[in-house]
Amino acid sequence: MSKEQMKVLIANPRGFCAGVDRAIKIVEVALDKFGPPVYVRHEIVHNRYVVEGLEARGAIFVDTLKEVPDDKPVVFSAHGVPASVPAEAERREMIYVDATCPLVSKVHRQVERHHRKKHHILMIGHAGHPEVIGTMGQVEEGAMTLIETTDDARTVSPKDPKNLSFVTQTTLSVDDTQEIVEILKERFPSIETPKKEDICYATTNRQEAVKAMAEDCDFLIVIGAPNSSNSMRLVEVAEKHGCRANLVQRSKDINWSWFDGVNTIGITAGASAPEILVEEVIEAIREKYHAHIDTITTAEENVTFKLPPVLAKAG
Repeated sequence: MSKEQMKVLIANPRGFCAGVDRAIKIVEVALDKFGPPVYVRHEIVHNRYVVEGLEARGAIFVDTLKEVPDDKPVVFSAHGVPASVPAEAERREMIYVDATCPLVSKVHRQVERHHRKKHHILMIGHAGHPEVIGTMGQVEEGAMTLIETTDDARTVSPKDPKNLSFVTQTTLSVDDTQEIVEILKERFPSIETPKKEDICYATTNRQEAVKAMAEDCDFLIVIGAPNSSNSMRLVEVAEKHGCRANLVQRSKDINWSWFDGVNTIGITAGASAPEILVEEVIEAIREKYHAHIDTITTAEENVTFKLPPVLAKAG
């Protein structure tokens, strides 16, 4: 029985961004420099395949610094940490390496500047996400208010509406965030805005690629983790632009009934998903269908970030 024909469109850019690339390399180089075990506070990036690969090399992932012995090195994840975490590491005279994405660190510096101006800061983001916890933890409790939805933006009532600023999580939906920002600007005309958009280039580029593919696809596979904000946003963007979509972590997660009556499948990957998982999904589709594969390129990325000085020589 001959295979069905299937057109497959692959998004470019997709997968790893510069911040994720740097964070993973930091753990790898730390393992080479210090030897295992190297402790990592929180998943270095939101991808089980990546985490398990680093565990196999001797990384130990923990939730708190309390779980790390004083004499072992610890890496802070790409999402950033509250200011209390490096302060505690300093107090305990630990060797620590900060793998916070430089674009997240940029938001942390903005928060510090706004705070010095005695602004109340609104943070657009998702409650409980490590990046939000880290960013809001740059200042004392009560100095920032989390805005998750347009309803939050319409109802927030700061004590001093003329002394406000806002920052955003770097992995949000560009369109949804713009809607929230417009409400805040209308309600608080003097609100201080980021000099440059906080949503990172990789999040923006991956969403734009999905928008460009959506009308030509019957179904979009997003490769990523359910706790990965930027991956979940890609599913939402596809659906908002009329394309059914589902998130998978590995090819084994594909439900082949999704493709009943489908002529064109799109594939993309969140910023913390390695290319090997994209190749795995493509191979699974090739085994099932006679696949004609095209790449849809909407942007070229050549961003790189340096390793922290403590590791630079080792790298």
